[in-house]
Amino acid sequence: MEPIEIDVRVRQADLGRNGSASVVGMARWLEDARLRLSLHRFERLVGRGDLPRFQILFVGQRVERLAHAGRTGTVVRVRTGIRRIGRSSFTYEQSAAIDGASVTTGEATVVLRGAGGPLDLPEELIADLDELRSSDTPQGSATDRVGPERRSREHYERFAPLRARIGDVDGNHHVNYLAQLTWYDEAIAASALDVTDPDGHRTIPDLAPDAYAVHYLGEVTYPGDYELGSRVRDDGANSLSYELAIFRGADCLGVADATVGS
Repeated sequence: MEPIEIDVRVRQADLGRNGSASVVGMARWLEDARLRLSLHRFERLVGRGDLPRFQILFVGQRVERLAHAGRTGTVVRVRTGIRRIGRSSFTYEQSAAIDGASVTTGEATVVLRGAGGPLDLPEELIADLDELRSSDTPQGSATDRVGPERRSREHYERFAPLRARIGDVDGNHHVNYLAQLTWYDEAIAASALDVTDPDGHRTIPDLAPDAYAVHYLGEVTYPGDYELGSRVRDDGANSLSYELAIFRGADCLGVADATVGS
């Protein structure tokens, strides 16, 4: 077998203010396709109760918008394969197309965690994942390490407060990884308002990200009050890059890089 192709449809909630699918909306397409994969051997193993209690946690993801796409109900063809299989984690490699034209690519790295920490991937899961790995897929690591400076509050120029919402909480009882993408959207908007609207007229900036690369470093829980740090890099006349982080007090629970206007 090779990577699987699954159709999803564009929903109204996937669209941004400009009527085109946002990066967060595209990340939902990729999530839909992952959730619909059948991992038969692993599912039977779990069904028999042969694994200790575990959680499936995301430790990193990347998503990039390659083209604008809209129109509610449009069929999106999502291709999902496996890029890397490690001892306790694995990485999905995905792309999506509309009418044969690529509109987004993405990756997501997953770890199985038990009560004592990461679990070794069971042989049954590895066998399922191997069937989704194409012969030409590179086997290198898909996740860059996060330097200590990115975990430090002193690295960031601006901070915006945000309170966790009950609607953000998932079955693992923490703020869902996709919900955290919307938090980073909030950080970018708050930073842009400080720069473009210093007099407080509250003109809403239209700075929808074109790409995110996210590292999930700790659990973001409800209830909770958090701060979103941001730092801007000017990459040229047509794009900006944001370095972002989620803090609870001095603890950094996640970092992200976002590109706007690429």
